[in-house]
Amino acid sequence: MSLTNSIKNALPPIHREGYPFIAAFGIGAVILGWIWDPLFYIGIGLTLWCALFFRDPQRVTPVSNDLAVSPADGKVSFVGKVIPPEELNLGTDEMLRISVFMNVFNCHVNRAPMQGKIERIKYTAGSFLNAELDKASEQNERNALILSTEHGDIAVVQIAGLVARRIICWAQEGNELGAGERFGLIRFGSRLDVYLPASVSPNVSLGQIAIAGETVLARFNETAIVPLVRVS
Repeated sequence: MSLTNSIKNALPPIHREGYPFIAAFGIGAVILGWIWDPLFYIGIGLTLWCALFFRDPQRVTPVSNDLAVSPADGKVSFVGKVIPPEELNLGTDEMLRISVFMNVFNCHVNRAPMQGKIERIKYTAGSFLNAELDKASEQNERNALILSTEHGDIAVVQIAGLVARRIICWAQEGNELGAGERFGLIRFGSRLDVYLPASVSPNVSLGQIAIAGETVLARFNETAIVPLVRVS
């Protein structure tokens, strides 16, 4: 295998949404270099960071209708029962909410937590508070997907943060998503909330690092087998 192929295989692919930003950072580095040489190296460092931000590595997803996997890379910032926001139309009974906070160094491609059909997509305009704050679930700009699953309706919500100013969702109402399938991304730091039935057993703890499409957030059946079979 050539050195070029070895390097290519070692580096994760870049999502196409990132190409314009990486190019802009690269051009900016050249312009800064004309002004003052040291600024070129700072610009190159920022260009590499931008490429890292938009990386889209393959993931091996546990395939089971009794499991919910993480929709994002990041830190588990909340695990508890809450009444879901009104715009989700999931009723007034408590549900289990698990939140995953993404910092600016995490991979930001979002993946479906479970297999299901997208019944509704609800965008809500809002603020750009720190996404780690609990009130961000109801005050920040957000985009919710309500999925019809074998265990009833669940929701996965993309929440913009202090730095994130652009929520992207390429999935559409009526689409069928497999567990771990990509459905969107958020640019530059944010959070994902997953709302599950209150009876489900959480499988993660506060502060744990989650991997999108791989980390099991919750189990509907505590004896569910976790086969690693889907690579995407």
